[in-house]
Amino acid sequence: MKLLVFAGSTRQQSFNRRLARIAARMGRDAGAEVTLLELSDLDIPMYNADLEARGTPPDVIRLKEILDAHPAWIICSPEYNGSYTGLLKNTIDWASSPVAGHPVWTDVTRPFAGKVVGVLSASNGALGGLRSQSHLAPLLVNLGCWLAPRNYALARAASAFDAGDDLADEAQRQQVRAVVDQVLWAAQRLCA
Repeated sequence: MKLLVFAGSTRQQSFNRRLARIAARMGRDAGAEVTLLELSDLDIPMYNADLEARGTPPDVIRLKEILDAHPAWIICSPEYNGSYTGLLKNTIDWASSPVAGHPVWTDVTRPFAGKVVGVLSASNGALGGLRSQSHLAPLLVNLGCWLAPRNYALARAASAFDAGDDLADEAQRQQVRAVVDQVLWAAQRLCA
C-alpha cells in the first residue's frame, strides 16, 4: 500500500512536521510504501484564477501526480486561529482545480475522490489542534475522500517529543499508530 504523509506547515520546528515524520515511520513499520511530502519542496503560488488561466504551474501538476499516486494519506494539520492553515487550504485549492485541456487533470474528482485520509494534528494548546480537524474534515469529504473515523490531536506538543524526535509517551504513540493502521486497513479494502 502506498501511503502519503504531509503536514500543513513549512516551519522548521513545526510540531506537525515532526508528527508527520513519526506517522511516516509508523507507516513504513506497518509495511507501507511511504512518501513523506514536504510542501516547501514545491513551488506553489497562492491560488489565483487569473494566474491559473495563464497556465497551471508545473509543481501543481507534480502535486496532483503525487496525491493521485497514493490511495492512502495522512494529513497533519496545524491549527491557526481555530482552523487549518492557509498553506493547507492553498494546497487543496490548487490540487482540486481542473487543468483545462490536460489529458488527465480535467477530471474534477482527481486526485481526491476515493482516497482514504487520516487526520492528525499537534498543538501546544489543550485541544491539540482538534478545531483544525473539525474544519478540515468536511472539506475533504466534499472532495470525495473517505475520511477515516479515527483521528488524533496531540495536545501540549511542546513537551510531547523526546530527544530522538519521537513521542515521549507510549499512549500517544499508540494513538498515532491507530490512525495510521486504520488508514492502511481501510485503503487496502476500499482501493483494492
